[in-house]
Amino acid sequence: MHIRRTSVHNVWDHAIPPVASLAPGAEFTVETADASGGQLGAGSGAADVAALDFARVNPVTGPFLVEGAEPGDALVIDVLDQAVGDWGWTANIPGFGLLADDFPGPHLRVSKISGGAAEPLPGLRVPVVPMIGTIGVAPPEPGAHSIVPPRRWGGNMDIRHIGPGARLVLPVGVDGALLSLGDAHAAMGDGEVCGTGIETEAAVRLRVGLRRGAAPSTPIIETHPRTHRTGAALATTGIGPDLMRAARDAVRALVDEVAARTGMAPVDAYLLASIAADLKISEVVDVPNWIVSAHLELSLLP
Repeated sequence: MHIRRTSVHNVWDHAIPPVASLAPGAEFTVETADASGGQLGAGSGAADVAALDFARVNPVTGPFLVEGAEPGDALVIDVLDQAVGDWGWTANIPGFGLLADDFPGPHLRVSKISGGAAEPLPGLRVPVVPMIGTIGVAPPEPGAHSIVPPRRWGGNMDIRHIGPGARLVLPVGVDGALLSLGDAHAAMGDGEVCGTGIETEAAVRLRVGLRRGAAPSTPIIETHPRTHRTGAALATTGIGPDLMRAARDAVRALVDEVAARTGMAPVDAYLLASIAADLKISEVVDVPNWIVSAHLELSLLP
């Protein structure tokens, strides 16, 4: 089965009719639209970012009814393969992102994607590590729910390890589960700190299964080795009693360090952190201060 990216919706709502039915064990391919829903193109600029209609962002393809799925079951999703487009975009969207106050203006970088790398800036080649930003099942609560925040039922989780070779286990909330997915990335850092990765179209091949009465309390992921970075990295830190402030401090320090070492504009260093740096909670036991660190592979710094 192959479902085109025209079968999309922009809210979670269990009243949306399914586009197809799947038997447990079925394999199928899903085309996904880019996160702007076609509002940005390869020739777009910062003004187009400022004009984005948020009611159209993060479209997801689906929903898919999984035959026999019932509330309380676990839906097991194996990501078998993922092909991404030949270009993608990364943007600083006003009012959005971890450092929204530091970078209030719109900014856009369009990457050419080829040869296993994406190029957001001339000479800067970021390895392609495909992943699915938004994947989830319909919530049991009636009515339309925003596609933007994640929930127990999955959704816009932006966990960069949900890509080829990974297994995702979701709780089923309604009969048939009603699985949908979209918001593919060619690359993204843990934290997606500016709010976007390298956003692109994709074709994702999946397999679905069921575990009766085994719904997890929250989504569970089994990762694949290809999504784990192993190179030497630059790591900056944020230290204090508030994890969100520490996260901001770690990213600010990384932006400053990258800009100082490379001459890159700070806003571009911020975008680079979002597509290639991993934000980590390094320590939460030494009261009263915790440590968040931001890791960027040294190979990305000229």
